[in-house]
Amino acid sequence: MAKGLLVTYVLWAIGGPIGLHHLYLGRDSHALLWMLTLGGGGLGWLWEFWNLPNFVAQANRTQGQKQSSREGIPPLSPIRFVAQMIVGIYFGLVALISFSSMANFYIVGLPLAVGLGVLLVAAVGNQTSDFKNTLGAAFLTSPVFYGRPIAILPISLAASITAQKHRRYKSSVESETLSVRLYRLGLAYLAFMGPLAYSTLCNTAATFSYVAETLSSFLSWFSFFPLLGHLMESVLLLPYQIWWLLVGDPGINSHYFQEWEKFYEFVHSFQDEKHQLAYQVLGLSDRATNEEIHRSYQELVKIWHPDHNQHQREEAQRHFLEIQAAYEVLSQPRRPRGSQR
Repeated sequence: MAKGLLVTYVLWAIGGPIGLHHLYLGRDSHALLWMLTLGGGGLGWLWEFWNLPNFVAQANRTQGQKQSSREGIPPLSPIRFVAQMIVGIYFGLVALISFSSMANFYIVGLPLAVGLGVLLVAAVGNQTSDFKNTLGAAFLTSPVFYGRPIAILPISLAASITAQKHRRYKSSVESETLSVRLYRLGLAYLAFMGPLAYSTLCNTAATFSYVAETLSSFLSWFSFFPLLGHLMESVLLLPYQIWWLLVGDPGINSHYFQEWEKFYEFVHSFQDEKHQLAYQVLGLSDRATNEEIHRSYQELVKIWHPDHNQHQREEAQRHFLEIQAAYEVLSQPRRPRGSQR
Protein backbone atom coordinates (compact mmCIF):
# COMPACT_ATOMS: atom_id res chain seq x y z
CA MET A 1 0.00 0.00 0.00
CA ALA A 2 1.45 3.31 -1.09
CA LYS A 3 2.32 5.81 1.61
CA GLY A 4 0.61 9.21 1.54
CA LEU A 5 2.42 12.49 1.98
CA LEU A 6 -0.50 14.14 3.80
CA VAL A 7 -0.74 11.31 6.33
CA THR A 8 3.00 11.54 6.87
CA TYR A 9 2.80 15.26 7.63
CA VAL A 10 -0.10 14.72 10.04
CA LEU A 11 1.82 12.03 11.92
CA TRP A 12 4.91 14.24 11.90
CA ALA A 13 2.90 17.04 13.50
CA ILE A 14 1.16 15.02 16.22
CA GLY A 15 3.81 12.45 17.04
CA GLY A 16 6.99 13.44 15.24
CA PRO A 17 9.27 13.59 18.31
CA ILE A 18 8.48 9.94 19.05
CA GLY A 19 8.83 8.83 15.43
CA LEU A 20 5.22 8.03 14.44
CA HIS A 21 5.74 9.16 10.85
CA HIS A 22 8.88 7.03 10.53
CA LEU A 23 6.99 4.04 11.89
CA TYR A 24 4.31 4.64 9.25
CA LEU A 25 6.94 4.79 6.50
CA GLY A 26 8.65 1.60 7.67
CA ARG A 27 11.78 3.41 8.87
CA ASP A 28 11.97 1.51 12.16
CA SER A 29 15.57 2.44 12.98
CA HIS A 30 14.75 6.11 12.52
CA ALA A 31 11.60 5.71 14.64
CA LEU A 32 13.59 4.10 17.47
CA LEU A 33 16.22 6.82 17.28
CA TRP A 34 13.52 9.50 17.61
CA MET A 35 11.89 7.60 20.51
CA LEU A 36 15.16 7.50 22.44
CA THR A 37 16.20 11.09 21.72
CA LEU A 38 12.77 12.78 21.45
CA GLY A 39 13.27 13.71 17.85
CA GLY A 40 16.94 14.53 18.14
CA GLY A 41 16.25 17.01 20.90
CA GLY A 42 13.49 18.50 18.76
CA LEU A 43 15.97 19.91 16.26
CA GLY A 44 16.05 16.81 14.08
CA TRP A 45 12.26 16.63 14.09
CA LEU A 46 11.94 20.24 12.87
CA TRP A 47 14.75 19.91 10.34
CA GLU A 48 13.20 16.91 8.58
CA PHE A 49 10.00 18.84 7.74
CA TRP A 50 11.53 19.59 4.34
CA ASN A 51 12.68 15.99 3.81
CA LEU A 52 9.33 14.26 4.31
CA PRO A 53 8.54 14.14 0.55
CA ASN A 54 11.87 12.35 -0.03
CA PHE A 55 11.13 9.91 2.80
CA VAL A 56 7.70 9.11 1.32
CA ALA A 57 9.13 8.64 -2.17
CA GLN A 58 11.86 6.39 -0.80
CA ALA A 59 9.32 4.29 1.12
CA ASN A 60 7.11 3.85 -1.94
CA ARG A 61 10.09 3.04 -4.12
CA THR A 62 11.26 0.41 -1.65
CA GLN A 63 7.78 -1.17 -1.60
CA GLY A 64 7.78 -1.44 -5.36
CA GLN A 65 11.21 -3.07 -5.49
CA LYS A 66 11.13 -5.50 -2.56
CA GLN A 67 13.02 -8.21 -4.36
CA SER A 68 15.94 -6.08 -5.50
CA SER A 69 18.79 -4.57 -3.53
CA ARG A 70 20.94 -1.61 -4.40
CA GLU A 71 24.60 -2.09 -5.18
CA GLY A 72 27.54 0.17 -4.60
CA ILE A 73 28.51 2.35 -1.67
CA PRO A 74 26.27 5.13 -0.34
CA PRO A 75 27.70 8.65 -0.55
CA LEU A 76 29.62 9.92 2.46
CA SER A 77 27.40 12.03 4.72
CA PRO A 78 29.02 14.45 7.20
CA ILE A 79 25.62 14.92 8.88
CA ARG A 80 25.26 11.19 9.49
CA PHE A 81 28.82 11.03 10.82
CA VAL A 82 28.20 13.85 13.30
CA ALA A 83 24.91 12.24 14.33
CA GLN A 84 26.72 8.94 14.92
CA MET A 85 29.22 10.72 17.17
CA ILE A 86 26.53 12.51 19.17
CA VAL A 87 24.27 9.49 19.63
CA GLY A 88 27.26 7.30 20.52
CA ILE A 89 28.21 9.80 23.25
CA TYR A 90 24.59 9.95 24.39
CA PHE A 91 24.32 6.16 24.68
CA GLY A 92 27.64 6.12 26.54
CA LEU A 93 26.47 8.70 29.08
CA VAL A 94 23.26 6.76 29.70
CA ALA A 95 25.29 3.58 30.19
CA LEU A 96 27.57 5.38 32.66
CA ILE A 97 24.57 6.42 34.72
CA SER A 98 22.88 3.01 34.58
CA PHE A 99 25.63 0.39 34.59
CA SER A 100 28.90 1.94 35.78
CA SER A 101 28.82 -0.05 39.04
CA MET A 102 29.01 -3.33 37.13
CA ALA A 103 32.28 -5.24 36.97
CA ASN A 104 34.25 -4.79 33.73
CA PHE A 105 31.93 -1.97 32.69
CA TYR A 106 34.67 -0.02 30.89
CA ILE A 107 35.74 -3.11 28.98
CA VAL A 108 32.33 -4.49 28.00
CA GLY A 109 29.39 -2.25 28.88
CA LEU A 110 30.66 1.13 27.73
CA PRO A 111 32.00 0.17 24.27
CA LEU A 112 28.90 -1.95 23.65
CA ALA A 113 26.56 0.96 24.48
CA VAL A 114 28.50 3.49 22.39
CA GLY A 115 28.83 1.09 19.47
CA LEU A 116 25.10 0.34 19.46
CA GLY A 117 24.34 4.06 19.43
CA VAL A 118 26.59 4.55 16.40
CA LEU A 119 25.06 1.54 14.63
CA LEU A 120 21.54 2.82 15.26
CA VAL A 121 22.30 6.03 13.35
CA ALA A 122 24.15 4.07 10.67
CA ALA A 123 20.98 2.01 10.07
CA VAL A 124 18.70 5.02 9.52
CA GLY A 125 17.05 5.10 6.10
CA ASN A 126 18.24 2.79 3.34
CA GLN A 127 21.76 2.48 4.70
CA THR A 128 23.48 0.33 7.30
CA SER A 129 26.99 -0.64 8.32
CA ASP A 130 29.01 -3.65 9.38
CA PHE A 131 28.03 -4.75 12.89
CA LYS A 132 31.20 -6.66 13.79
CA ASN A 133 33.71 -4.08 12.56
CA THR A 134 31.94 -1.15 14.24
CA LEU A 135 31.67 -2.88 17.61
CA GLY A 136 35.20 -4.22 17.20
CA ALA A 137 36.56 -0.67 16.83
CA ALA A 138 34.68 0.36 19.98
CA PHE A 139 36.00 -2.58 22.02
CA LEU A 140 39.58 -2.06 20.83
CA THR A 141 39.53 1.63 21.74
CA SER A 142 38.02 1.19 25.20
CA PRO A 143 41.06 -0.30 27.05
CA VAL A 144 43.24 2.65 26.00
CA PHE A 145 41.12 4.99 28.16
CA TYR A 146 40.13 2.44 30.79
CA GLY A 147 38.30 3.82 33.83
CA ARG A 148 37.78 7.34 32.47
CA PRO A 149 34.36 8.74 31.54
CA ILE A 150 36.05 10.72 28.78
CA ALA A 151 36.61 7.35 27.05
CA ILE A 152 33.16 7.87 25.52
CA LEU A 153 34.57 10.41 23.04
CA PRO A 154 37.39 8.37 21.44
CA ILE A 155 35.22 5.23 21.45
CA SER A 156 32.43 7.05 19.63
CA LEU A 157 34.91 8.59 17.19
CA ALA A 158 36.54 5.24 16.37
CA ALA A 159 33.17 3.49 15.97
CA SER A 160 31.79 6.30 13.79
CA ILE A 161 34.80 6.28 11.47
CA THR A 162 34.55 2.50 11.14
CA ALA A 163 30.80 2.65 10.50
CA GLN A 164 31.34 5.20 7.74
CA LYS A 165 34.12 3.15 6.23
CA HIS A 166 31.90 0.03 6.04
CA ARG A 167 28.66 1.77 5.05
CA ARG A 168 26.44 -0.02 2.54
CA TYR A 169 22.87 -0.14 1.31
CA LYS A 170 20.45 -2.40 3.14
CA SER A 171 19.63 -5.68 1.50
CA SER A 172 15.98 -6.39 0.70
CA VAL A 173 13.99 -8.21 3.38
CA GLU A 174 10.46 -9.55 3.59
CA SER A 175 7.95 -7.12 5.05
CA GLU A 176 6.83 -7.79 8.63
CA THR A 177 3.50 -7.20 10.31
CA LEU A 178 3.02 -4.06 12.38
CA SER A 179 2.66 -6.09 15.59
CA VAL A 180 6.06 -7.74 15.10
CA ARG A 181 7.70 -4.39 14.38
CA LEU A 182 6.11 -2.78 17.44
CA TYR A 183 7.17 -5.72 19.59
CA ARG A 184 10.78 -5.35 18.46
CA LEU A 185 10.77 -1.59 18.96
CA GLY A 186 9.20 -1.99 22.41
CA LEU A 187 11.90 -4.40 23.51
CA ALA A 188 14.63 -2.08 22.27
CA TYR A 189 13.05 0.89 24.04
CA LEU A 190 12.72 -1.00 27.34
CA ALA A 191 16.31 -2.25 27.10
CA PHE A 192 17.46 1.37 26.84
CA MET A 193 15.11 3.11 29.28
CA GLY A 194 14.54 0.34 31.85
CA PRO A 195 17.93 0.47 33.61
CA LEU A 196 17.97 4.27 33.48
CA ALA A 197 14.48 4.51 35.01
CA TYR A 198 15.38 2.00 37.72
CA SER A 199 18.55 3.88 38.61
CA THR A 200 16.71 7.21 38.68
CA LEU A 201 13.71 6.05 40.73
CA CYS A 202 15.43 3.69 43.17
CA ASN A 203 18.66 5.62 43.73
CA THR A 204 17.74 9.19 42.85
CA ALA A 205 20.35 11.05 44.90
CA ALA A 206 23.26 8.90 43.73
CA THR A 207 22.06 9.10 40.13
CA PHE A 208 21.77 12.89 40.27
CA SER A 209 25.28 13.19 41.74
CA TYR A 210 26.74 10.82 39.17
CA VAL A 211 25.10 12.70 36.29
CA ALA A 212 26.64 15.90 37.59
CA GLU A 213 30.06 14.30 38.01
CA THR A 214 29.93 12.75 34.55
CA LEU A 215 28.91 16.04 32.93
CA SER A 216 31.63 17.81 34.90
CA SER A 217 34.27 15.43 33.53
CA PHE A 218 32.76 15.80 30.07
CA LEU A 219 32.87 19.62 30.20
CA SER A 220 36.41 19.65 31.60
CA TRP A 221 37.62 17.88 28.45
CA PHE A 222 36.22 20.71 26.33
CA SER A 223 38.32 23.23 28.26
CA PHE A 224 41.04 22.43 25.72
CA PHE A 225 38.67 23.68 23.00
CA PRO A 226 37.03 26.91 24.25
CA LEU A 227 34.55 27.26 21.38
CA LEU A 228 33.26 23.70 21.78
CA GLY A 229 33.20 24.12 25.55
CA HIS A 230 31.07 27.25 25.27
CA LEU A 231 28.72 25.40 22.88
CA MET A 232 28.27 22.48 25.29
CA GLU A 233 27.59 24.82 28.21
CA SER A 234 25.00 26.64 26.12
CA VAL A 235 23.28 23.34 25.41
CA LEU A 236 22.93 22.68 29.15
CA LEU A 237 21.16 26.01 29.57
CA LEU A 238 19.18 25.73 26.32
CA PRO A 239 15.73 25.26 27.95
CA TYR A 240 16.22 28.43 30.01
CA GLN A 241 17.52 30.40 27.04
CA ILE A 242 14.65 29.34 24.74
CA TRP A 243 12.05 30.23 27.35
CA TRP A 244 13.67 33.61 27.99
CA LEU A 245 13.74 34.32 24.23
CA LEU A 246 10.07 33.46 23.77
CA VAL A 247 8.57 34.82 26.98
CA GLY A 248 11.06 37.31 28.34
CA ASP A 249 10.74 37.24 32.12
CA PRO A 250 10.04 33.61 33.15
CA GLY A 251 7.77 34.97 35.90
CA ILE A 252 5.73 32.36 37.71
CA ASN A 253 7.64 29.50 36.08
CA SER A 254 11.05 30.86 37.05
CA HIS A 255 11.42 28.28 39.83
CA TYR A 256 11.91 25.50 37.29
CA PHE A 257 14.63 27.37 35.46
CA GLN A 258 16.29 28.41 38.69
CA GLU A 259 16.52 24.74 39.55
CA TRP A 260 17.96 24.06 36.08
CA GLU A 261 20.67 26.65 36.62
CA LYS A 262 21.30 25.26 40.11
CA PHE A 263 21.94 21.90 38.51
CA TYR A 264 24.35 23.56 36.09
CA GLU A 265 26.17 25.20 39.00
CA PHE A 266 26.12 21.86 40.80
CA VAL A 267 27.94 20.33 37.85
CA HIS A 268 30.64 22.99 38.06
CA SER A 269 30.94 22.53 41.82
CA PHE A 270 32.36 19.07 41.17
CA GLN A 271 35.14 20.64 39.16
CA ASP A 272 35.96 23.04 42.01
CA GLU A 273 35.92 20.25 44.60
CA LYS A 274 38.12 18.03 42.44
CA HIS A 275 40.68 20.81 42.05
CA GLN A 276 40.73 21.56 45.78
CA LEU A 277 41.22 17.89 46.61
CA ALA A 278 43.92 17.59 43.96
CA TYR A 279 45.88 20.49 45.51
CA GLN A 280 45.62 18.78 48.92
CA VAL A 281 46.89 15.47 47.54
CA LEU A 282 49.93 17.18 46.03
CA GLY A 283 50.44 19.30 49.17
CA LEU A 284 50.06 22.61 47.34
CA SER A 285 48.02 25.77 47.67
CA ASP A 286 45.49 26.73 45.03
CA ARG A 287 47.89 29.42 43.82
CA ALA A 288 50.61 26.94 42.85
CA THR A 289 52.16 27.42 39.41
CA ASN A 290 52.36 24.74 36.75
CA GLU A 291 56.06 24.26 37.53
CA GLU A 292 55.31 23.72 41.23
CA ILE A 293 52.57 21.23 40.39
CA HIS A 294 54.84 19.27 38.08
CA ARG A 295 57.72 19.28 40.58
CA SER A 296 55.52 18.13 43.47
CA TYR A 297 54.04 15.40 41.30
CA GLN A 298 57.46 14.03 40.34
CA GLU A 299 58.66 14.04 43.96
CA LEU A 300 55.57 12.27 45.29
CA VAL A 301 55.62 9.69 42.51
CA LYS A 302 59.18 8.76 43.46
CA ILE A 303 58.23 8.47 47.11
CA TRP A 304 55.04 6.44 46.68
CA HIS A 305 55.89 4.27 43.69
CA PRO A 306 54.82 0.70 44.56
CA ASP A 307 58.20 -0.71 43.50
CA HIS A 308 59.88 1.42 46.17
CA ASN A 309 57.46 0.40 48.92
CA GLN A 310 57.37 -3.37 48.94
CA HIS A 311 56.69 -3.44 52.71
CA GLN A 312 53.47 -1.38 52.30
CA ARG A 313 52.57 -2.07 48.72
CA GLU A 314 48.78 -1.67 49.02
CA GLU A 315 49.03 1.72 50.73
CA ALA A 316 51.65 2.86 48.24
CA GLN A 317 49.45 1.76 45.34
CA ARG A 318 46.54 3.79 46.72
CA HIS A 319 48.65 6.93 47.18
CA PHE A 320 50.26 6.46 43.77
CA LEU A 321 46.85 6.36 42.03
CA GLU A 322 45.64 9.39 44.00
CA ILE A 323 48.73 11.37 42.98
CA GLN A 324 48.29 10.48 39.33
CA ALA A 325 44.58 11.40 39.40
CA ALA A 326 45.34 14.73 41.12
CA TYR A 327 48.02 15.61 38.58
CA GLU A 328 45.67 14.76 35.71
CA VAL A 329 42.99 17.09 37.15
CA LEU A 330 45.40 19.99 37.66
CA SER A 331 46.92 19.53 34.21
CA GLN A 332 43.64 20.51 32.59
CA PRO A 333 43.20 24.26 31.93
CA ARG A 334 40.44 25.97 33.88
CA ARG A 335 38.22 28.83 32.83
CA PRO A 336 36.80 31.28 35.32
CA ARG A 337 33.35 30.37 36.56
CA GLY A 338 30.57 32.32 34.97
CA SER A 339 32.45 32.80 31.71
CA GLN A 340 29.57 31.18 29.84
CA ARG A 341 27.27 34.03 30.84
